[in-house]
Amino acid sequence: MPEQTNKSRKILAHLFALISVVVWGSCYVLTKNLLGAGFTAIQIIPIRMILAYAALLCMRPKFQKLPIKDELMFVLIGVTGGSLYFVLQNTALTYTYAANVSIIVCLSPIFTAIFARIFSRGNEKLGLTLLFGSLVAIAGVVLVVLNGSLNFHLSPKGDLLALAAGISWAVYSLLIKRYTETMDGFLVTRRVMFWAFVTAVPLMLLTDGMPNLMPLFTVPKALLSWLFLGILGNAVCFAIWNIAFKELGVVVTNNYLYASPFVTLLVGWLLLNEPISWMGVLGAVLITIGVILAQLGKRKA
Repeated sequence: MPEQTNKSRKILAHLFALISVVVWGSCYVLTKNLLGAGFTAIQIIPIRMILAYAALLCMRPKFQKLPIKDELMFVLIGVTGGSLYFVLQNTALTYTYAANVSIIVCLSPIFTAIFARIFSRGNEKLGLTLLFGSLVAIAGVVLVVLNGSLNFHLSPKGDLLALAAGISWAVYSLLIKRYTETMDGFLVTRRVMFWAFVTAVPLMLLTDGMPNLMPLFTVPKALLSWLFLGILGNAVCFAIWNIAFKELGVVVTNNYLYASPFVTLLVGWLLLNEPISWMGVLGAVLITIGVILAQLGKRKA
């Protein structure tokens, strides 16, 4: 019976990771609506975080006091997985092509696996099958993002920012793992959202200033996008992603991120009538094969 229960939890964790990637892959399209409503890429960050915090407070209306050392660790987690990560990613888009950013940020599972192998004392290992599966998935990501275009341009400043975003997410993944093992996943996520909001506000004030919040309540598209990004994209998906971390490990869970560009491609086709080429379809197949190989590699490690 315990073995069956453990298997069910693993299956649920894989489902949580898949749901999160589908939602996150859709966030790009919804973010466009907020950008079109007059918000800047950096102004969107604290707006998403505060809504996520409020939603999580409703889901788990209780508080847990932590030692100062752990609270400071959550500040770092909120920065690496929240404010800094999104600032680096969004700013990179202003200096380089979206294709570059998508491909480079999707290297974060590789960084996670390498960091886990170097720093983790647990069972996170970088096996050959996992590495090969990750490389296959990355090849798929490249094809999906290019989607029929063979143009890939280097832009050092933007590309380095995107690389920093990928590294930031890898660091976040390893830092938060210990807390997902011992604390309620929703309480962990709420704390992350709180510190992400607190650290994102100064960044916003120093760059683009306070946004006009009126469109959130007067423009239906902006309101729906804000609710989707804040409640589903941040509150729910970060919480269930952390549950997946607990059950599957950071390396296996982060391998699902390779599917994010394909989800974005599909949502763009459904909602924005953007074309999908044979290159995109082939990329989706490679991503699927790569993720499966990565899962097998983790079990053998």
